[in-house]
Amino acid sequence: MTATKIFNHADEGTWTGTPDGNRRRVLLHTDELMLVEFAFEKGGIGALHSHPHVQASYVAEGRFEVTIDGKTEVLEQGSSYIVPSNLVHGVKALEAGRLVDTFTPHRADFLD
Repeated sequence: MTATKIFNHADEGTWTGTPDGNRRRVLLHTDELMLVEFAFEKGGIGALHSHPHVQASYVAEGRFEVTIDGKTEVLEQGSSYIVPSNLVHGVKALEAGRLVDTFTPHRADFLD
C-alpha cells in the first residue's frame, strides 16, 4: 500500500468518535507509519490498553496524565512520550487538549 496522500492541511480529515468518548482523525498513513490526531474534553479518558504497534505521542494542546506500564506523569503542551510495543498505557485529560500520535506499523483498525 502506498500513502493515499503525502500532505495534510489543518482543515482536512474526518473526525471519528472513539469507543471511550473522545475523537480522532487519521491525518496520513503508509503501511509503515500512521499519524493520528486525538481530541479530548476536560476529564476525557483514553482507557488503559495495549497494542503491538510502537507509539510516539506529542501533546499539541492541554495537559494530560499519562500512564505507561504502571508509571504516571503529567505532561503539558510541547511534551512527548513513547510507548514500546505491547505495554499497557492510557491517558486522562486534565484540561481539554489534543494529542498527535504516530504508530508503526500503521493501525489498520483506524482505517475505514
